[in-house]
Amino acid sequence: MTNVSSTSENQFDRLIRLLEEQLAHSNQQNQELSKKLDKSLKQNEALTEQVRHLTKLLYGSKTEKSKYNTPDGQVSLFEDDPSFNEPEQTGEQSQQTISYTVVRKVQKKRRNDSMHDGIEVEAVHHHPENTFCDCCQGQMIEIGSTIVREEAEFIPARMKKVQHIEHAYECKKCKGDAFQKAQIKRGKAPQSPIQRSIASPSVLAKVIYDKFVQYLPLYRQVKEWDRYGLNTNDKNLSNWVIRASHDWLLPIYLRMKDLMMDKSLLHIDETYGQILYRSDGKSGQTNAYNWVARSVPCQGPPMTLFHSALSRSRSVLESFIEGFSGTIVCDGYSAYDKLEGITFANCWAHVRRYWLKAESKNGRIGVSYCDDLYRLERKFKHLSPSKRRKKRQKYSKPIVDKFLKWVEKSPFYGKNALAKAAEYTLNRANGLKAFLNDGRIEIDNNPAENAIRPNVLGRKNWLFSVSEAGAKANAICLSIAETAKSNGVDFYEYLKKLLTDLPNLKIQQNPEILNQYMPWSKMIKAECSK
Repeated sequence: MTNVSSTSENQFDRLIRLLEEQLAHSNQQNQELSKKLDKSLKQNEALTEQVRHLTKLLYGSKTEKSKYNTPDGQVSLFEDDPSFNEPEQTGEQSQQTISYTVVRKVQKKRRNDSMHDGIEVEAVHHHPENTFCDCCQGQMIEIGSTIVREEAEFIPARMKKVQHIEHAYECKKCKGDAFQKAQIKRGKAPQSPIQRSIASPSVLAKVIYDKFVQYLPLYRQVKEWDRYGLNTNDKNLSNWVIRASHDWLLPIYLRMKDLMMDKSLLHIDETYGQILYRSDGKSGQTNAYNWVARSVPCQGPPMTLFHSALSRSRSVLESFIEGFSGTIVCDGYSAYDKLEGITFANCWAHVRRYWLKAESKNGRIGVSYCDDLYRLERKFKHLSPSKRRKKRQKYSKPIVDKFLKWVEKSPFYGKNALAKAAEYTLNRANGLKAFLNDGRIEIDNNPAENAIRPNVLGRKNWLFSVSEAGAKANAICLSIAETAKSNGVDFYEYLKKLLTDLPNLKIQQNPEILNQYMPWSKMIKAECSK
């Protein structure tokens, strides 16, 4: 009897253990399923947000203007403040205002409103075919005239062949003297920009101007040159640009770079490009990069420098800014960090974009903090650097501190846009505070982004560079074009001046001559101003 009872108890205990094991296994499965469900929900949330963001990019507005009011009731950053201080209007008032505005705007336009003042004027007079009176057949006299219309007439450019002929002279009197050697003098033609080439300074300047200001690819220029009377091809034009850039524009570029590296504050950015034949053996579809550096107006004449490279690694940045020490205003790219002798100021426009992507209540709060800072910057824009620093310390610093404290305390987790905005902001907190301590530093890196825009526009037209030499020539030409533009110099006339004068000057032996040919020099301003 005891054996039967003991056996029953053992079976019962085994059954209980089995049930406990099954229960533990079920709990473990439930926990794993719960984790998978949480992960799936987070992925679903991230994908939903990504779809919403991509849909907005595809169908929504491309502007970064904020339509949301800030917590204190102020309007967004990019609205004009005065227009929002007016009382709300009714529909009838609005209609009256619109009607009045339309009446005021209808004004008689001044003649030749679209033509420059110094343009040549040709008058074409139209007299009656018969100036005899139909009644008495007497001679009629003119009593007045009226300008019935004005036209803009286009006179196409024309090609001209210029032959440089050197004449030699000899003294006949000395030639007849057996004891004296006859003297010979020969005229000396100026050196051409490219030896044994038909390309004159004006042709080279036109080719470079059309590519880097009009963004006209070389293969599309060929037909235009043929229409003018010059039979060439895109390979010839490419070789001309590369040779002229390397021989005569590069010294100007290097002189500008030396001057720029002596500054203490720079804006820097980069964008991708494409080079078909690369020296590193990578495919032509692999991204190459164009870097851009821009000086600030408070440190002398504005300068813009482009630099072509096969990558966007930190070593490229180090070679580009070799010799520079100071502050660089930049975005949040990791290469802009921990360089000896250099401090980095980060861009608030990039921060604002991250919070703008987080379409939620917290995202709007983040945008409103940025808008408050930009609203203050508009007021401080025309102040001197020292006064701007004092104003920032008094008004901007409390906003920055409050914003960063809010981000730190807010529980933004995961991989959604809100968490990414918070992470981006906190990781660059020190760089975002830099503008508070130096009135020369801009709040964002928009000057560099604006400077790199011509490269982006050109890339959409000429698509790629065939070789690294071509990419380097592009960087040199874009640098001089943008620097000339920012200094009020006509790029075409400036190029023609450089390509005419520099081949006939000893710039290698006397590089100080180049100072006279900088875009901001008095001579260039006088001869090549727009």
